[in-house]
Amino acid sequence: MKEVKGKRKNKNLSKKNNVQRKKKIAKIVPSDTISLKQVEGPDLKELELDIKKDILFQPPHKRNFLPIFILLFIVFVIAFIGMHILVPTITINGDNPLEITYQDQYVEQGAKAKFLGKDLTSKVKISGAVDTSKIGTYTVSYFVQESIFNVHQERMVFVVDKKAPSITLKGDFDVNICPNSEFKEIGYEAIDDYDGDLTDKVQIKNKNDEVIYSVKDTSGNATSVVRKIHKIDTTKPTITLKGNQTTYLRLDEVYQEPGYTATDNCSGDLTDKVKVTGSVTSGKEGTYTLVYEVVDDSNNKTTVERKVIVAQGTDPNSGVAKKGIIYLTFDDGPSNVTTGAILDVLKEEGVKATFFVTNNGPDYLIKRIFDEGHTVALHTATHNYATVYQSVDAYFNDLKIVSDRVKRITGQTSKIIRFPGGSSNTISRRYCSGIMSTLVNEVLSRGYRYYDWNIDSQDAEGANKDQIYYNVTSNLSKNKVNMVLMHDIKTATRDAIRNIIRYGKEHGYTFERIDMDTYMVRQRVNN
Repeated sequence: MKEVKGKRKNKNLSKKNNVQRKKKIAKIVPSDTISLKQVEGPDLKELELDIKKDILFQPPHKRNFLPIFILLFIVFVIAFIGMHILVPTITINGDNPLEITYQDQYVEQGAKAKFLGKDLTSKVKISGAVDTSKIGTYTVSYFVQESIFNVHQERMVFVVDKKAPSITLKGDFDVNICPNSEFKEIGYEAIDDYDGDLTDKVQIKNKNDEVIYSVKDTSGNATSVVRKIHKIDTTKPTITLKGNQTTYLRLDEVYQEPGYTATDNCSGDLTDKVKVTGSVTSGKEGTYTLVYEVVDDSNNKTTVERKVIVAQGTDPNSGVAKKGIIYLTFDDGPSNVTTGAILDVLKEEGVKATFFVTNNGPDYLIKRIFDEGHTVALHTATHNYATVYQSVDAYFNDLKIVSDRVKRITGQTSKIIRFPGGSSNTISRRYCSGIMSTLVNEVLSRGYRYYDWNIDSQDAEGANKDQIYYNVTSNLSKNKVNMVLMHDIKTATRDAIRNIIRYGKEHGYTFERIDMDTYMVRQRVNN
């Protein structure tokens, strides 16, 4: 409102001045009596003053400020040029800002400096450090001083992480599961170069037949992997024969089925679905084959065979001689102190062995030996040479005691034996001359198979664990059956067994247990 009033006042003043000028002119030149020559002009100073007043009271929006702006621009340009001519300048080499990947090397590129055409680069001082092991923003400063001027520039350095984490799946990327089951997570691991272990940050999403694993690090780098799930059963059932896969019967001895079990990864226990074909004629010598067959719910079929040999006795030259195979055999047990620990190692290493047991030790260890798939063989009930080798009848009476124990615990009759002291022992001479020559033939005629050894760990002679390891491993060969004698009642054997197994695995050997189809490793009979 005040501005409007001011405008009206200026307009009224202008009108008033014009009226006064007209009155002055009228006084000087009366219109009815004065000629042109008599007319005098207005006072020039007064006119000049009036014009200035008109300009002064002209509205602001009609004023011309262009000259002022031009003047200010000229001053600014002169000042800018002066500053760059009269003040030192610093030019940073390379990129600014600069981006570096985490753990890459930062290389300082420096800066150039000039003043009035003079090169001041050598006077540039640099401060600030860049730690590429830590993500962040860093400042590197460049200073130069000349005369009264002290100038600096800054470079911004960004250390960034652009590498995505990695996800490692346990098991396979393609997994088959039973048709009527759900996938059970096998496991995974996520590792990032910067953040470290991100396993607990992994997000899992199930989508149709896929499991998607995703993870993101603190810098926003993301990774995902996919595991394919196939609901299909291609795994055959497993049939486990109780007793030996090859068994011997004496002529006219009645065959009794030792039994079997069948299991399947999807169908479970299939024992009652096993079909057995074949028969054994105990009154006629020959080799008979029994076939065990089972089919699971997905139509996967498994068959195994058992050979039953009916003969007057065991053929000492029969059986398969598997060169390069290691047979770990343990005598004199079981022991409540050491046998369990040896069984633990065998289980952890996935190795089967043979235990020639006595009447000592707890029953549960013999049951465990049998249940874990090892061979329970017969050694002696008393291990008393004076008793065992007193006569042929004394030997078989001792053998029957330990045989009956094994049958009671496992439900199976074992026909695999080892003579106390081996078939080559000479101590038996003290009690019965020539008894070993008789026994080796008699046990064969009764359907037994006896096994000596060709590698002696010497643990029975007091060797320590390192000596046992050396005695076994230094005598292994790919060109022979490796039948190793050890004793599961020895603590040194317990302590050496894992390293022996690992040596064998690392050098391409495999391990098996003795069965009735294993070639008989025999020593020379000396009595």
